[in-house]
Amino acid sequence: MEQQNNGFQLEDAAKDYLRESAKWSMFLAILGFIGIGFLALLAIIMTGAASMMPETPGPFGKMRGLISLIYLVFAILYLFPIYYLFKYADNTKKAINSGNTALLTSAFSNLKSHHKFLGIASIIIIALYILAAIVMVIGFTAMM
Repeated sequence: MEQQNNGFQLEDAAKDYLRESAKWSMFLAILGFIGIGFLALLAIIMTGAASMMPETPGPFGKMRGLISLIYLVFAILYLFPIYYLFKYADNTKKAINSGNTALLTSAFSNLKSHHKFLGIASIIIIALYILAAIVMVIGFTAMM
């Protein structure tokens, strides 16, 4: 099916809203990159701290490096939505300044990817909370 170009254009107010949205998105993306850096730094620090701890018998002795691995995994996972937000802000700014529709389309594609990633992550977290609640109920019931 062929689409017709209806001459869709943005009003000046919409351009101003997009420009301001891009500025705030860039600010949040920079904060996000800084946060990712801190998470990676904490992973390195936790690895060093875990290596200096004496090895204890039992399950906790085998999990010494698990915390640093968790920090590293969260840093890597957090990188994707922050990168999408950064690309949205950057492409939106360039598109508004140059009037380039392809760049604006790319910006909205990155915004969609950002929201999609956060939505899927939210669904996974909610599912894990529900699973944890079920396991706790089963565990408490088994203790009685």
